[in-house]
This record gives sequence, structure tokens and C-alpha cells, in this order.
Amino acid sequence: MTDINESLSGCLYFASNKLARSISKMADEEFRITGLSPTYAFLICIVNENTEISQKEISEKLHMTPSTITRFIDKLENKNLVIRRSDGKTTLISLTKKGVELIPCISKAWQNLHERYSSILSEEENQELAIAINKVANKFEGKC
Repeated sequence: MTDINESLSGCLYFASNKLARSISKMADEEFRITGLSPTYAFLICIVNENTEISQKEISEKLHMTPSTITRFIDKLENKNLVIRRSDGKTTLISLTKKGVELIPCISKAWQNLHERYSSILSEEENQELAIAINKVANKFEGKC
């Protein structure tokens, strides 16, 4: 029988979760300055890039279920960072003034996070790893 440590270190599930926990911890620490989790901040960035965007488009960009995005938008709306507008069957999301004012702080958090993991991996390693992870994730999602 194989040693459990050897089994775990060779297991994609455990290796990917180990990396996700490490990066998530860093991201949570850096995004503390925004008062938001990194995912909420990324949602705000997506809305900021599009004057108005549908919940469905946000869901697709973040690779999350529409119901999860609805909950996120509910919380951001309660914080007065986004507003919803119905256009027929489509719900469009836009930033409030308060949401727009948060963008520089979010940008600073992204910059801090990038600098932090770049102190561990080179820029080339960052890019190669991100490309490899996305390639594998797309295969698991059946997109390749």
C-alpha cells in the first residue's frame, strides 16, 4: 500500500485545494482593505467594465451559478454598491456612485495581491501556471 502522504501529494484534488487555500488566504488578507471578499470585488470590476451587465453575463464570467450571483448581488445591493434594473425578463446590474468610488481601493488590493504572489513565483511562472490551470479547468468543464 502507498504511503498516505505520497497519495495526497500525487492527488490533483488535494493539490489544487492546497493551492486554492493558500491563494485564497493571501487574497482575503489583501482585499480586507476593500471590506469585500475577492469574488465580490471581482464582480464589481466586471460591472464597472460594462455600464450595465446582466446577471447571466456575470454568472458566465465568474463561472458561478445564477443563484449564487443573485445572492452576491443582493449583498452588494444592501451595501449600496450596485443597483438592479429590470429590462423585460433581463435584470441589468450597474454600479452606484459608492461602488464606483470603491474601484481604486479594489485596484490597489489586486495590485497588492499580484505583488505578493509575484514575490513567490516569477511573472513567467505566474502566467504559465494560470494558463495551465485554466486549460485543465476548461477540460473539466467540457470546453476543450
